[in-house]
Formats: sequence, structure tokens, C-alpha cells
Amino acid sequence: MTRTISILGATGSVGASTLDLVRRNSDAWRVGALTAHSNVQELAAQAREFGPEIAVIADEARYSDLKVALSGSGIEAAAGRSALCEAAERPTDVIMAAIVGCAGLAPVMAAIKQGHTVALANKEALVSAGEVMTAAVEAHGATLLPVDSEHNAIFQCLQGGNLADVRSITLTASGGPLRLVDDLDSVTPQQAIAHPNWDMGAKISVDSATMFNKGLELIEAHHLFPVGLDKIRIVVHPQSVIHSMVEYRDGSTLAQLGPSDMRVPIASCLAYPRRMNTPMAPLDLAAIGELSFFAPDEVRFPATKLARQAAEAGGAAPAVLNAANEIAVAAFLAGKIRFSRIPVIVEAVLNAANLPPDPQTLDDVLLVDSAARQLAEEYLEKD
Repeated sequence: MTRTISILGATGSVGASTLDLVRRNSDAWRVGALTAHSNVQELAAQAREFGPEIAVIADEARYSDLKVALSGSGIEAAAGRSALCEAAERPTDVIMAAIVGCAGLAPVMAAIKQGHTVALANKEALVSAGEVMTAAVEAHGATLLPVDSEHNAIFQCLQGGNLADVRSITLTASGGPLRLVDDLDSVTPQQAIAHPNWDMGAKISVDSATMFNKGLELIEAHHLFPVGLDKIRIVVHPQSVIHSMVEYRDGSTLAQLGPSDMRVPIASCLAYPRRMNTPMAPLDLAAIGELSFFAPDEVRFPATKLARQAAEAGGAAPAVLNAANEIAVAAFLAGKIRFSRIPVIVEAVLNAANLPPDPQTLDDVLLVDSAARQLAEEYLEKD
């Protein structure tokens, strides 16, 4: 039976990987909707290949370009934030939520309110609106399937298990491209995005270099697998072969191993609760030779410590952390600040923010996000 998938953030790395799997399994899948931020050319090419009902460009200024690019195809063109949410609300079997950053929060919530199965690749949405989002999932009978390789690994290790039996959860981190770099002040954007193991977008690659990616994943894991923050650990594993581990109270530790390719966790979500073929070669442990592990260096890379503090504070703090980080990373990529200033600015915003009461609605979260971004911009002006 053919199933329908809608992909939010289709032109990014996760969206492209998802479409590759759909292409390889075209008898099992059809595409309902595709969205992108501003890449009209790529979105139109994807739409013409896969034939969705609608293609949405978030940047309203590019609407006419998209309409021209899809002329004669019979595919509906739309633009803007409301159109993103409308696309997320359309009937479908699976929503791949792969919009980067807090921009993906409203469409994800729109999908959840329709009771959809959401394959969540947008960790920032759950970081910023964890309690709001998980409450909405329960209220509307939606299903969240984690796409991030680490959370998908945990999800797989927990199948057939019980959270009450979990002694600890270990998130593995590659350490990024700068783990052995001494002078972080002189790091260029090109160095920061040159991830040794994964092919990712610029923002998430910088987050990996600062270790904020792992900090955000810690907060996400806290919401997806509520075993208690004290039971969620981080270990640096440069080979990126083990994607995460779950230790049970009887002393057993289950780990999920696989190649550094997002098509593996994406396939896990698309086929759940079964499995599907991927083009991955079998894992050759003899060729890999050895697996190594190190404790994270929270002096040189304080992001994981800041993220844990924000998670412990709860309420609005994780949304402030995420917003400040997005602004600081954008400034670094634009050449406005040094790499080493990213965690400094995030910590300053966290310490200075007059945190409101715990957000209860999506609008509450968005107000926190906006205020934190403004405060981060003010710090950048002084930097």
C-alpha cells in the first residue's frame, strides 16, 4: 500500500536524504507536500520530480519565482509562514519535520494538532517548546518519531524496554571538526562547517563544532525520554559509529551502531515499526579497527554545560538558549564575531534574560524566542 509523506525543509540535507529514500522506494511512497525556505530552484526541481500537491516557499518574496518555475506542472504554489502551517495540516501518513531552527516550530505544532505522525528532525522546536509540544502530542494523539541519529538510536534501543528499567542514557558526540584545535579564536566558518563524519548544513555543523548541537540534543532527549536529567550523559566518540546507548538496571547496555548517514535513522522512522532497505554498505567493524571514547571538555566547549543548566532551570530557559545560539551562530557565519564568542554570548543572554513564567502556549514560546533574539542582537552590537 502506498503511503504519503510531506517534507518540511525539503531542500536541506535531511529533506534531500528523505527524498532519496522515497525515490528508491517509489512503489511504497508518494509525496504530498514539499517546503523550503528560499531555494526556489531546488524546490521546483524536487516538485517536478516527485509531483506533490503543493510546494511552499517560506520567503514570500520568492513566490512569483516559484509560481513561474512550476508553471504548467499542475502543482499548487504557495508562500509564507501561514502556507507552511497549512501544508503541515494536510492529510498525510508521515510529516518529515526538517526545517532548521525555531522557524520550524509553528509548522510542527500545526502537524501535531492534526494528530499526524511527525518524524522530528527539528530539535530546536522541541528544545524551545518541550512542555508545550509534548502536551500537544498527548492531547491530539499525535506520534513523534525522532530522526536525529542519537535520539533515533535511543528509540531503537528502548524498543521492547521500559523507561523505569533505564539506569542511564548516553548520547555520543563526534567532537566536531575542532576537537583538537588549540586556537579557537582564529577558527574560520569554513573550518567550523567542515565536519569530519557528517554532511550537514552550515548551522548544525557550527553547532557540532561548538558542541551546542549535543547540548540541544540533551534537552531534546530529556523531553523524548523522561528518565531524569541526571541519567542523561554525553560522551565524545570521534568515529561516530555508536550513535547512542541505553544502560538498563540489570547492567545490560544496548547500543545502536551504523554508518554516519542520515538515511539510516530516516529509514527507521519511515518504516517504523518495521524496516526498509537503504543503500548503506554493511558495517565492517574489522575495517574500522577501534572505537574510542572521551569525556567532553566543558572548559574549552562549555555549550553542553550551558544546555544542562538551561534544562535544569526549565521553563523559558531552553528557548532563550536556543534563540541566543541561533543569533550568535548567524553572526559568526557572517564574519561578525569570533568562533569563541558564540558560547560567551549565549551565556550572557541566559544570565541577563528576565525569564517569564513557564510558557503555556506556542505564542508564549514565540514571545520568549523574540525577546531573547533581541537581547542577543544587543550583545552583538557591544561585542
